Amino acid sequence: MSQPASPLHDRGPSGRRTAKGSLGSTPAKRVERPAPLRQVVYEALAELIINRTLEPGQHLVEADLAEYLGVSRQPVREALQRLQSEGWVDLRPAQGAFVHLPTDEEADQLLSVRSVLETHSAKLAAANATPQDVRRLWDLQQVGVQALHAEDTEGLVAANAALHAFITELSGNAVLAELIGLVDRRVRWYYTPIARPRGRDAWSEHDELIHAISDGDTEAAEQIMAKHTERTRQAYHERPDAPRS
Repeated sequence: MSQPASPLHDRGPSGRRTAKGSLGSTPAKRVERPAPLRQVVYEALAELIINRTLEPGQHLVEADLAEYLGVSRQPVREALQRLQSEGWVDLRPAQGAFVHLPTDEEADQLLSVRSVLETHSAKLAAANATPQDVRRLWDLQQVGVQALHAEDTEGLVAANAALHAFITELSGNAVLAELIGLVDRRVRWYYTPIARPRGRDAWSEHDELIHAISDGDTEAAEQIMAKHTERTRQAYHERPDAPRS
């Protein structure tokens, strides 16, 4: 009895191999569609706010933003509406859009939550990290130190986020990682104005933290991260442009 032909050898009426036949034995590979323009514009504006190219309280003029990004005003308008719904932008009647000016209470609440999450993350990372993981932490630490020496604020913020993100990854807790991910952008926003003033102390604390993780000392890692995040919170409130009572 003859065996049914394999899909790999399917032939059309002309005897030639068909697309179905040539793809039948390989995993499907979906075509990646480009992101909608409104999404690209949203991401671009969000990043300009986070890195403080667009400063808190700054008036956002649709026409100026559209010209800067090389797009029409419609996707800018849609992006501003989304940013407003997420708390990055304030839309004021008869005045227009403005970058949200965070209150100290808002920052304090978020940085306090971040401290709780990352303290537990550091404890778990110390329990889970392999020698290879520790080498990766030292590599990330070196990137931050180089940015510190170069007085590169944007590089410091990115390096700080990358190091903390990897520690979260080492925790092995998916729920914890998701929760930290929700506050990551806000943390970067608050961290930007203090990245350089806080820099030397922050990266010294990172050094201590990596040593604790390398030693598998969960208690020390937890305590160091708690102090580290608390000092960042305090530094934000003591920044030069902080409102004075």
